[in-house]
Amino acid sequence: MSHRFQPLQNFDWSSYARAVLLPAGRSREPKSGSSKETSPAGENERQRRATTVSENADVRRWNMAITAHMRDGQCELALRIFNSMPCRSIVSYNAMITGYWQNGRFGLAREMFDRMPERDLVSWNSMISGYMRNGDVSAARVLFHQMPARDVASWNAMLSGYARNGLVDEAREVFDEMPCKNNISWNSMLTAFVENGRMDEARRFFELKTDWEVIPSNYLMAGYVKRRMLVNARQLFDWMPFKDEVSWNTMIAGYAQNDELSEARRLFVASPARDVFAWTALMSGYVQKGMMDEAKRIFDVMPEKNSVSWNAMIAGYVQSKEIDKARQLFEVMPCRDISSRNTMIAGYARSGDISKARCMFDQMPQRDCISWAAIISGYSQTGHFEEALQLLLDMNRYGEWPNRSALTCSLSSCAEIGAVKLGKQLHGYLIKAGYESGCFVANALLAMYCKCGNIEDAYGVFHGIAEKDSVSLNIMVAGYARHGLLKEALVIFESMKAAVIEPNDVPP
Repeated sequence: MSHRFQPLQNFDWSSYARAVLLPAGRSREPKSGSSKETSPAGENERQRRATTVSENADVRRWNMAITAHMRDGQCELALRIFNSMPCRSIVSYNAMITGYWQNGRFGLAREMFDRMPERDLVSWNSMISGYMRNGDVSAARVLFHQMPARDVASWNAMLSGYARNGLVDEAREVFDEMPCKNNISWNSMLTAFVENGRMDEARRFFELKTDWEVIPSNYLMAGYVKRRMLVNARQLFDWMPFKDEVSWNTMIAGYAQNDELSEARRLFVASPARDVFAWTALMSGYVQKGMMDEAKRIFDVMPEKNSVSWNAMIAGYVQSKEIDKARQLFEVMPCRDISSRNTMIAGYARSGDISKARCMFDQMPQRDCISWAAIISGYSQTGHFEEALQLLLDMNRYGEWPNRSALTCSLSSCAEIGAVKLGKQLHGYLIKAGYESGCFVANALLAMYCKCGNIEDAYGVFHGIAEKDSVSLNIMVAGYARHGLLKEALVIFESMKAAVIEPNDVPP
C-alpha cells in the first residue's frame, strides 16, 4: 500500500517534532539570571506549575499534529510523531485509534487500543463504533461487555451499529436495556425501523414519544412517501405541531411522484415558503406524467432554478422524444453538469443520432460510469455492436468500473456478434461484482449464452437466478427450442404454467 509520506532514513523525528510543535523562542530549559530572587521552596513550586502548564500545552500541540496527519492519510508520520512524544495522554492514544479507523487500518487501531496504559470512555466507544462501521458486530459486542463503565454514547454506538448492519431486533433490545436515553437513541431506533422497511413498528415506536423534533418526524414521513403510504404520510404531516420546508417539500414530492398532481399543487399553494425544491418537486411531477407543456410553464415562472430543475426538464424532453427541445434547453443552461450531459448523450442515442451522442461524450470535461453506460447503450441500440464493446474495453482502460446498464448492453452486443469469449469474461466480472444474481443482468447473460449456442452455460445461469421472471423463462424456452432440445423446452414451459407465468414470444 502506497502512502504520500516516504520514511527518511536516520531522521531525528523527536527533534523535528519539537521544532515544529514548540513555538519560536520557547525552550524546555529554565531561564537563568532572573533578577527577582525567591525562596528555594517557592521557586520549586513555581517551576513545577510552569512545567505542568507547559507540558499540557505541548501535549495538546502534539495531539493536534497527530490528528492533522491522520486526517491527511499520513498514518506513518502520525505514528512517528506519537512515538517521539516525551509524554502522552489518553487523548494521544485516542487520536491514533480514531485516525487508524478513519484510514482503514483496523488491526493497528486494535493494537494501539491494547497498548494503552489506561483507557477512558472515548477509547472504548471509538473501538465499538469502528468495529460496527466495518461490520464486525461480534468484536464490538465483546468490547461492549468488557467495558468497566458505560455512558449513553456507548449504548448509542451499539444501537446505531446494530441498525447499520440490519440487526433491528438486536438494536431494539439495546434500546430497551438502556438505563438512560437521549434524542440520539430515539432517533437511531426510529431510523433503524424506517430504513429496514418496518413501517408499522416505526409508527408504534413513534407514538411512544410526544416531543419529537421536526427532523425525525420528517424522516418517518419520507419513509412513508418512499413506500407510497401517502395516507400515513399525510396523517403525520397534519399532526406535526411544527413544519419546516422539508416537511412541506416531502409531501409535495410524495403527491407529485404518485400522480396526485392536484393535491401536490394544493399543498404547494398552501406552503408558507416555496423554495426551489418545492417548485422542482411540483414540476417533476408533471414531467413524470408526460405533461411537458405544464411542466415548462412551471419551469418558466420559477423564481430560482437549480441544476436539478434544469436536468429534470431536459430528461423530460428526452423521455418524450423531443430531442430538439432538450437540446435548446441544454444550450441555454447556465451551468451544465455531468448529469445534463449524460442525459443528452442518452437522448441523442435514443433518437438514432449516435454521432452527436459520441461528440457530446468526447467533449465531456469529466465522465462517470453513467456517461460510459449511456454511450455504450447508444452504440448497442443502434446496431454498432463492435463499437459498443470497444468502448467497454476503453472504459476498463481508463479505470472506470462498468455498472449494470453498461454490462447488460455489452452482453447484448456479445450475443449479436457471437463474441462468446468476451461474454464469458464479462460473466466472471459479474460474479465478482455480485451482479449475477440480479434478474435484469442475469437475463442478458442468459440471452447471450443461448444466442451463442452455449446451452449448458445458459442453464447454469438460469439455475442460479433466485427469482426468475417471465423473461428468464421465455429466453430459456426459446434457447432450448432453437437448438432442437424440445423435451427440455417443454419442461421449462410446463414449469411456467405451474408458476402461472404467461409465456411470451421471444425474439430469435
